[in-house]
Amino acid sequence: MTELLGYSFFTNAIIGVLIISVAAAMIGTYIVARRLVAISGGVTHACFGGLGLGYYLGIDPTAMAALFAVASSLGVEWMSSRHRVREDSAIAVIWSIGMAVGVLFVFLTPGFVPELNAFLFGSILNISVADLWLFAGYATLLVLFFWWKFREIVICAFDRDFARVAGLPVKFVTITMTVFVALCIVLTIRLVGIMLLMSMISLPQMTAEIFCKRFRTVMLMSVFISVAGCLGGLVLSAYIDVPCSALIVIVLAGMFITGRVYSVVARKLALRQGGVRS
Repeated sequence: MTELLGYSFFTNAIIGVLIISVAAAMIGTYIVARRLVAISGGVTHACFGGLGLGYYLGIDPTAMAALFAVASSLGVEWMSSRHRVREDSAIAVIWSIGMAVGVLFVFLTPGFVPELNAFLFGSILNISVADLWLFAGYATLLVLFFWWKFREIVICAFDRDFARVAGLPVKFVTITMTVFVALCIVLTIRLVGIMLLMSMISLPQMTAEIFCKRFRTVMLMSVFISVAGCLGGLVLSAYIDVPCSALIVIVLAGMFITGRVYSVVARKLALRQGGVRS
């Protein structure tokens, strides 16, 4: 392990994992509270359209993916709020269109697309210093917005109708959080890829909800679980030579299963002790 820390690519991977896991845990808590876990999958696959178009036009594919992610996220909000389309239906629309556009332009791009596997399955060890600055800038803006509008974010996440009646800036908070969600998805793709992204955004929150219910405590515990799971997967991959993205998801899933088993066992023991006392 000490030898690995001497390599810049490994230290960059650790720093990148720490930053993005914190951001993903915060964003994931908001998504789970709004019951919009599926939107991460929809926007993720819509990003594939941006990647394909970027390769075809010779433009930075990550920038195009970010543009597609923001546009698709705002499109879901627009269709669901203005045209009374169910959010799950709107997500299905952008999911299918994004994948179709991506497949079309990938096949139209002459030659072999070298970085496609990295976007599909992640490439943590290829994180550069410029990526770290980008991750850090995004995470800083996200933390500052949560600190500034935390009360409004929580209320809008659980009950937007009440927030409107209370005179809160629902539209501003919702649109801003939608953009943050889209950008988090694009940045996280660089770590775990399109195929495994949903697990990283939902599993830490699902695990945290086993032990606590308040938004703030769920978010804080999700950050701890996300950081522990991502670092654990990264370290394990260095020892057993298995793709890091898959191990991160397996570790996070293992933590969730362990938490559920503990919860069931603890509940049964409590009921048994209660029966003995009575």
